[in-house]
This record gives sequence, structure tokens and C-alpha cells, in this order.
Amino acid sequence: MPKQKSAARTMSASGISGLLAATTLALALSGCASYDVTAPADARADAIAAAESPNEDGKNGDAKDAGARNGKSAEQAGAPGVDCRKAKCVALTFDAGPSENTNRLLDILKKEKVHATFFMLGKNHIAERPAEVKRIDAEGHELANHTWSHQILTDIEPAEAKRELSRVQDAVRKITGKTPTLMRPPQGRTDESVSQVSKELGLAQVLWSVTAKDYQTTDSDLITKRVLDQTERDGIILLHDIYKGTVPAVPGIVTQLKKRGYTIVTVSQLLSPATPEPGMVYRP
Repeated sequence: MPKQKSAARTMSASGISGLLAATTLALALSGCASYDVTAPADARADAIAAAESPNEDGKNGDAKDAGARNGKSAEQAGAPGVDCRKAKCVALTFDAGPSENTNRLLDILKKEKVHATFFMLGKNHIAERPAEVKRIDAEGHELANHTWSHQILTDIEPAEAKRELSRVQDAVRKITGKTPTLMRPPQGRTDESVSQVSKELGLAQVLWSVTAKDYQTTDSDLITKRVLDQTERDGIILLHDIYKGTVPAVPGIVTQLKKRGYTIVTVSQLLSPATPEPGMVYRP
């Protein structure tokens, strides 16, 4: 998939045009949808640059203004005390819950003093486990959207995709009083149409850089190894709390990441001081 990188900013206009043309052609030949991707480091840098540009009154802003310029306070954009421009951060995310394993997972995260982002499904999950949704929120984790019934959004009409996402928005808001600002498309499949629907609903799209493929194995040691082998600074780890081998792997993953100097954060903390932009696709 196309990916924005800081180095691209130094290229000439003709160079960028040629690169985009070649990328679009390759994607078209492979049948893969084309869309822009923003890396966490670029999002942070852009937010700082915007904050330092002159305000309407002619004065420069500061980093604390970056989130507010997008309609949120700096605290909402990311937790105080974590600066991923300086810290070696990695975001921990869980898809497709809540499930019968979620309370055990929350116990582990609480003990480890770690917060994660939960991309939740509606049907058979949010709808059946509102208590877990409330606990996820109450313990400081980030509530996010993974559609109502895990339909592939690029395979359905925009109106249906909007229903898939809006039903989760409504359900989470009814349970917690909060509306998610992040979503993860099933299988990571998105395109311009999905991006437009997400934008209309106020949802930024979040992909990943680390996957344990925990849907293929119940071997917790293997899940741990796969995560640790792939993790780099500014990464986004994808796990599923619905599978038997995943939650038992979490203590080892967290312990080893901390030993390697990582600060484990939510997605919004990883992007801060930027505020996730509706419709935008974020991926390391």
C-alpha cells in the first residue's frame, strides 16, 4: 500500500508525481486499492508544525494547541506524561472483542499498568457484553470501532458500510456516553469510499505493523515470539482477545517489551500531540 514518509517531503514535485503514478499502476495491476497512509511520526511532526505556524492573531501556537486545533484538548489527544517523540513507544491493540477472555485481559493490563486500544465488534460482542465495554472505558483504555458484524467494507455499498460503523458508534455511546474516534476495517481493507464514510462518521482508520496471527494458533509462546520479533518503535501491535492462546501471551509480551525499553501506549497516545483525523489511514 502507498505510505507517506517524512523523506518524501524532500522530493521534487515531478519525483513525487512519478512515484505516485508508478505506485498506482502497480496497485491497479495487483487489484489492491490505493489510499494515502500516514505514519505516527509524520502525524506528530505535522501537528507540531501546525501548532508552530501563526494563529489568526498572528502569534505562534505551541505543542499543546495541536490537539485543540482539531477540536480536542491535548489531554484527549493523548495521555499526559507520555511523549512518543521522545519515548520509545509502541501501541497495543485488541480486535474483535469483548469476549469471555476480556476480563482476564483487563486484570493483566491493570496489574501491568498498561493501557490499550480495543477495536470492538458489535454483534455478539458489544451487544452481549456491555459490562466489559464499561470496564474497558472505566479503566482508562481506548474505545474503538471494528464494525458491527465484521463485513469487509470494500465489498459492500457505502450505505451499508456506514451502517456497519454507525451501529457500533451508537452502541458504545449508549453504554459509556462516549463515541469512538478510531476504527479498524476488517482485514485492514479500505479504499477511498470507506475513507469517505469514515470521515463522515468522525472516524480515523488504524491499521497495524505487528501481527501474531493469533487466529492461526493457540500456542502462547509462538504468539509472544511473533510479536517480539516484529516490534519496532512506533509500531502498532494487533492481537485478538477472542482467541484462547492470546491472553495468556500478554504478560510475557508486556514484560519483554518493557525490558527492551518500550513504553506501551494507546493509539491516540502514539499519535499525540496530533489528533486522529477522520477518514485518514494511520499505519507505521
